[in-house]
Amino acid sequence: MSKHQLIRAFEASFRGLASAWQTERAFRLEVAVLAASIPSAFILTPDAFRRAELIACLLAVLAVELLNTSIEKLCDRTTPQIDPVIKIVKDMGSAAVFCAICMAGVLWMGATVERFS
Repeated sequence: MSKHQLIRAFEASFRGLASAWQTERAFRLEVAVLAASIPSAFILTPDAFRRAELIACLLAVLAVELLNTSIEKLCDRTTPQIDPVIKIVKDMGSAAVFCAICMAGVLWMGATVERFS
């Protein structure tokens, strides 16, 4: 991959993040949780790998949220009418976000229990 291609890929990624930030309340909330959690990870555990794990699981939540948002926007673009099949697709995307949040919650609870027991 050339330097020009890398720059174009970064620009596309940045545009996607900026769009999500501007249009998606859930994304902004998840970014705020990530920002608050980074210092918390350093307080919670001295283990560098465990800190990385805690931060990475929150980045995974953001990634799943971005994918869910993409699916929802594509579905909305496909048809403006309420379609029962599209509703199921959108609900599955929402369920994926829920699973990612549960995963992050389990990891953070485990680290908290480990720290204070």
